[in-house]
Amino acid sequence: MRIVLSGPEKGTGHTNLFNALRNMVLASGLAFEPAKINKNWPRLAYGPAPAFGQRAEREYLDIYLTQPVSAEHVRQALQRVLPQGVALLGVDRVPYALPSVQHLAAAARYRVEGNFELYGPEKTPEEFFNAPRIDLVRRAENGLSLTQDVKAYVAGAELLSPRVLRMTLTCVEGKWIKPQTAVAAWLGLNVPLQDELFTVEGLSFIREGLFWQDSQGALHLI
Repeated sequence: MRIVLSGPEKGTGHTNLFNALRNMVLASGLAFEPAKINKNWPRLAYGPAPAFGQRAEREYLDIYLTQPVSAEHVRQALQRVLPQGVALLGVDRVPYALPSVQHLAAAARYRVEGNFELYGPEKTPEEFFNAPRIDLVRRAENGLSLTQDVKAYVAGAELLSPRVLRMTLTCVEGKWIKPQTAVAAWLGLNVPLQDELFTVEGLSFIREGLFWQDSQGALHLI
């Protein structure tokens, strides 16, 4: 079963959220397949969790069951034991062999909120992200810099209002870039070579959802 949830806006971390979801499944009474690491735990596939400096409006959880049941049955079973602050957005039966969301996701859509004018961007996001190249400058601690064209990672970007940007980033050969780094390129900021903990001060990064891609190249919300 593929479960889509909205988690607490200010959670206590992805590990704690996963533990709460695991306890939810344990309390639901569903006939789950046991996890390999601990036979008393359900086999689950959670995530991918949003990276540092982001929050997600849609969280994903796959539950592996040993008995065929309807999506409505699972919805009712989980609804009774939902952790505080968590809401069910979707419950769907998927084939057992279908890849987890982690492996199925081909793109992610983000909403970036804040006062962009504080950084004085030289171009509108549409002008910058629709250009033939999108140069991202990464700088090492010793001062050396590396310029990378990240055009292939950006499927689209538009300013919804003066303080809200929406952008869609794609997975390229199994690799992603963070929305923080793409926005930093637009704003003319340098990004550290190791950017796992990098963010842009004063801006909020919200992952609206993940998407799978069909054979025609069209994206569909997971």
